Formats: sequence, C-alpha cells, structure tokens
Amino acid sequence: MKNISKIFAFSICTVLITAGIASAETTKFTPLNFDESNAIQAPATTTSKTVSGVTAKGTDMLDPSQVTGGAKMQSAILQIDNAQVEVRNKLLNYRTNYADIDSRYQTIKTERKAAKKQISQAEKKIRNLERAKNRIRKNFERKSNI
Repeated sequence: MKNISKIFAFSICTVLITAGIASAETTKFTPLNFDESNAIQAPATTTSKTVSGVTAKGTDMLDPSQVTGGAKMQSAILQIDNAQVEVRNKLLNYRTNYADIDSRYQTIKTERKAAKKQISQAEKKIRNLERAKNRIRKNFERKSNI
C-alpha cells in the first residue's frame, strides 16, 4: 500500500511539473530577437480623431536607440560573434597542431616498435651464436678426451 501511494504521489508531481513546463513553453520570450536591418518597419502614421474636443494620437515607431535591443545590444552581440569566430579559429589551429603531434607520435611509436624488434632479433642471434659456440666447444672437448 505504501509503494502504491508513493508511486501515485510521484506520478502526480511529475504531471504537475510537466504541465508547468508545457504552459511555460507556449509563451514566446526571445529577448535577443532584434534585427534592425531585416525588421519590417511600417510607416509612421498618426490618426487624429476628435472625441469631445480631445485629439487622440496613434502610436509611432520607436527610435532604435529606445528599443531594448538597440544598436548597443547589436554591437555587443556582434563583438561576441567575433570573439566566438576567433576562438573557433584558435581551436582549428590547436586541432591541426594536435594532429601533427599525433602523427609524429604514431610515427615514432612504429619506429620504436621496429627498433625494439630489431634489437630482440639481434639479441636472439647472439644467444644462438653463443649456444652454437658452446656446443662446438663441448664436442671438441669430447673428441679430445677420447
């Protein structure tokens, strides 16, 4: 019974959390969605109507400097983009340097393996020659003792 109540409570919490996320997902908040060059700018219009002697003025377009993401925001984003490009270029340089070092490492590694094999073959030949020399000595001693 305890397990069922725990599972039920967990599922209710999960449903509430996902419902909150789903409802928050429908609001579109994009603070950096300011592109002044591609923005469609409607001509500024003023409509004036006289309502009991009071003139009502329509809404005009705001000056780009008054908008939250104005020229300063765009220049800051541009600077960040430039810095990102510089870091990517450095990353490419680092990767090419790493690739060069890695290829040299692999070359040296194979050369080292080949040299080690040559050394072991030479040592094996020396041991074989020592054995042959010892056998010849033993055979010579046997013949001289007879």
